Amino acid sequence: MRFATFNIENLDDAPPESQFDPSFADRVRILRPMLERLRADVICFQEVHGQDAPDDAPAPRGLRALRTLLEGTRYADFSLSSTTLKNKPDVERYRNLVVASAPGFAVEEVREVQNTLVNPPEYSRVTAAGDQDPMRVRWERPTLYVRLRRRAEDPIHILNIHFKSKNPTPVPGQQVNTYTWKSASGWAEGFFLSSMKRVGAALEVRLFVDSLFDTDPNAQILICGDFNAEPDEVPALAIRGQTEDTGNPALNDRVMHPVALSIAESRRFTLYHHGRGNLLDHMLVSRRMMASFVGAEIHNEMIHDESIRYASDAKHPESDHAPMVAEFDEGAMAMTPAG
Repeated sequence: MRFATFNIENLDDAPPESQFDPSFADRVRILRPMLERLRADVICFQEVHGQDAPDDAPAPRGLRALRTLLEGTRYADFSLSSTTLKNKPDVERYRNLVVASAPGFAVEEVREVQNTLVNPPEYSRVTAAGDQDPMRVRWERPTLYVRLRRRAEDPIHILNIHFKSKNPTPVPGQQVNTYTWKSASGWAEGFFLSSMKRVGAALEVRLFVDSLFDTDPNAQILICGDFNAEPDEVPALAIRGQTEDTGNPALNDRVMHPVALSIAESRRFTLYHHGRGNLLDHMLVSRRMMASFVGAEIHNEMIHDESIRYASDAKHPESDHAPMVAEFDEGAMAMTPAG
């Protein structure tokens, strides 16, 4: 059984906005073989845009671009579980999280977690002139929880995440434009706010995971997506809950294990930035799932560095992130753990 995660980078079927943007047809031509290579039973996508229905056929905003991409592939009849607008059937216009699952899986529950278990913290900005009143800092995006089940087997709990990037959050009066700041202090505060959103969302994921373990100590849990953080940075460590950090061996069964550690260090990256490989996309699994783990791959042979001069999406239509896939022994996963 194969599970994959892929930040597909702003998937949309809208016409290119400039000469630096690829056409949707070009993206489909490049992406379909990449998806086929994964041979996945479940794929967690990040950055899937939603499309409005034609005016003559009113319907909720949907995932037309993704469905078009999957046509003619092994994923054509997969179920798509997605983030949506609150209390509406429409998906978000931008950057949806989607879990695509094979027909053999029953989708038992779909839920979004965003400041659900952690109230937005209050913060008073210090570099925004005349704006020191407390503000509530909400996470940038929700986490998508999907519970899947095959036949009478135990459920698989999937959390698809996309944490806030390291780009600083705008601070009123502190920017000349999107990429130019008036002061280093303003930039630092924007960077701090982004860090707060990223780490806060990671805390909420860890709380949710612990609630699953409270119900079933042997739960099969898979957390995957774009953490916008390296393995040794706080968001990843907060979710992993290593015994080395908690100091409590009684929590060993609640540790979440990164499958990428099975990949050679020279190949362990999902994105290039300024010539350096970064592992920002992760797959963490519970101890029970780790017992059936076979191996992992990162398909990073052709990813490019968008930070270099003259790089553009039109030149590289695929994505700036590489997909990751992990394989598990299906028979071992179906076995009920002893005790």
